[in-house]
Amino acid sequence: MHNQSTNYYFLLMEFSEVQEQQLLYFFVFLVIYFAILTGNFLIIFAIIFNHQLHTPMYFFLLNLAIQDLLAISVILPKSMANILMNTRHISYFGCICQVFFLVFFLGSDLWLLTVMAYDRYIAICNPLQYEKIMNKQACIYMIFAVWISSLFNGLLNASFVFGTPFCSNIINQFFCEIPKLLKLSCTGLNKNEIKVLMVMSALGSVCFLFILYTYVCIFTAVLKIHSLEGRKKAVSTCLPHVIVVSIFLFSGFFAYLKTSSTSLDFISTLLYCIIPPFLNPIIYSMRNRDIKIALAKVLNIRKITFTTKYFNSL
Repeated sequence: MHNQSTNYYFLLMEFSEVQEQQLLYFFVFLVIYFAILTGNFLIIFAIIFNHQLHTPMYFFLLNLAIQDLLAISVILPKSMANILMNTRHISYFGCICQVFFLVFFLGSDLWLLTVMAYDRYIAICNPLQYEKIMNKQACIYMIFAVWISSLFNGLLNASFVFGTPFCSNIINQFFCEIPKLLKLSCTGLNKNEIKVLMVMSALGSVCFLFILYTYVCIFTAVLKIHSLEGRKKAVSTCLPHVIVVSIFLFSGFFAYLKTSSTSLDFISTLLYCIIPPFLNPIIYSMRNRDIKIALAKVLNIRKITFTTKYFNSL
């Protein structure tokens, strides 16, 4: 298969042989995809069109929403298309693209969550220096570093995974997931696969330890706040971040580091690929008063503009 990779394809997991059940999966994926698109687009529009939200925290949140949209668009549209066309095929090149872009966007998500933890650390533990440290230029450099490091991470993982011959083209997953592809290798756990696991483990561990350290410092500082209202505000901005990071990292570690296939594979994949983009708009933004006000303003402006155009056309 390796020598004729351009002419080969992979067969993805079949959800069901029953057409009605296939349509049910399609409908579920469609609802999830639409919900993710709607929630993240609302966050993007609210932040872009409201100048009061042009702050470091919301700048990072804007990038997180963009990355979530792109990450989920790598997986679900292809899966839904396969269900509708009653096929399991994905081309060799298409599989490479899925691996590269998925690692690229999920990796950028992880780096960005780390940057957001640092932002909250500075805001709560060193508030007097916040504007000086988290200035516009520093934020742009951080985002640039996130995208570039994630780009190299995607290239490294894709080259390691597809740098080895495959003895089978049947992937026991509904998209090209690295752990499932590694199991198809003809050479067993070779050097390339060890490199993949080492890169992913090191990336996740460094980010997790840094985030853990920042939040230990944050919650220590919160306990010193005398105002009950101040404590609630600090915890409300930090706790959702901890929940998202925990779900994302632990489900990712479970999917990538376990040695055998289990019935929990599909659930762990949902947890680190689909659930974070679905929950991020809710726990980061919909509970945020500033975002709600910004969304109300944006939607009212759109409504007023549409009404004005309609009556002017009469």
